[in-house]
Amino acid sequence: TPLQMQLVFFRGYGECRASDWARDGKTLANRMSRINCQAGRTQIGKVLGHARKAHKGTPLSAVVYIGDAMEENPDSLGHRAGELGMLGVPVFVFQEGHDRATEITFKEIARLSRGGWFRFDPGAPNVLRDLLASIAVYATGGLRALPARGSKSDRILIEHLKGSGR
Repeated sequence: TPLQMQLVFFRGYGECRASDWARDGKTLANRMSRINCQAGRTQIGKVLGHARKAHKGTPLSAVVYIGDAMEENPDSLGHRAGELGMLGVPVFVFQEGHDRATEITFKEIARLSRGGWFRFDPGAPNVLRDLLASIAVYATGGLRALPARGSKSDRILIEHLKGSGR
C-alpha cells in the first residue's frame, strides 16, 4: 500500500484545516514549512474527529499527533480516541514538554486508540524521524512488516503496539 499523508493543523481562534493528501515526505514538509503559529486553544478533538470522518472515505492506517498542550475535556478526547481504536486506527502521540495533565491525556489517547505515546524532544530530531519512519512502515505493511527491518525504532514501536493489545 503506498503511503499517503495529510497534514491537519489548528491555530488561532477555532481555525482547523486539513491539507490535500501527500505521497512523500518532501511535499508534506513543504506544506508544514508554510504554516505559522498563532495563539489559541488546542483543538485535538477536531483533529480526532477529522480522522474519524476521513477514515470513512479512505481507510486510515494510523494518525500521528505532535503537541505540547491539552486544554480540552479529557473524557471527550478519550471518547474520540476510543472510536478510532474501535475502527482500527491507532493514534501515535508525540508530546513536547513535561506537563503532567497533558501527558495523562495523551497517554490515554494512545491507549484507547491502541497506538503509542512518546516523549518528543526537539533536541533529538533523529529519534522523531526514526519513529515516524517506523510508523510509516506499520501504516503500509502492518505489524508484521516491522521486524523485517529490525531497527531500534521498529522494536520500540512493536513494544508499544504489543502493550496496546495489537
